Amino acid sequence: MILSCFAVTFGVGNLILLKPRYAGMFESFSMPLPSSSARKLLHLRDIHLRGYEREDGLVDIEAHMTDTKTYSWGNNDRGGIHAGEPLHDMWLRVTIQHDMTIMAVAVAMDATPHAICPGVMPNFQRLVGLNISKGFLKAAGQALGGVEGCTHLRELLQQLGTVAFQTMFSIRGHKKPAPEQGKSGISNMLLNTCYSYNEHGPLVASVG
Repeated sequence: MILSCFAVTFGVGNLILLKPRYAGMFESFSMPLPSSSARKLLHLRDIHLRGYEREDGLVDIEAHMTDTKTYSWGNNDRGGIHAGEPLHDMWLRVTIQHDMTIMAVAVAMDATPHAICPGVMPNFQRLVGLNISKGFLKAAGQALGGVEGCTHLRELLQQLGTVAFQTMFSIRGHKKPAPEQGKSGISNMLLNTCYSYNEHGPLVASVG
């Protein structure tokens, strides 16, 4: 779905939302899955993640999530939510060093179902100092679990961690010579993490 938006800014603790103008209500999505029975679209969740190498040597990882519905419905704090208007529109950015340590965090809630929701944003500063490595999600959960966090922003942390690794792979790959053919190998960190990287499987054997 394509949105054209006017941003309206309020202070933390008040409702924050974007008022969209729709360039076309809902697009049809084609996908390489088997055909389904007749159906109608009810809910859309769109998640976008980006990794950036900064000029100061740090790295930004940004996540953006929206939830929209294809019908209008009631909401006490917002006086109703129109079809295609974001129920959730949330952003999360972590700035990391090359060793994956989080140096800064930024959060924005452009649309929330309740006026109180943005009050949780300062809590996400607790991520500063954590390292995106083994145990990161557990540590983040301890800092932001339950009433200390936001379910939807917490859900973004796993994908954010994956994109951080992919971004650092790109940065490091650009700074070393291309491997010789047949000697690229597979990082020990990837071994046994999924079907393809089974240490006894054909892929690992073919590049080992």
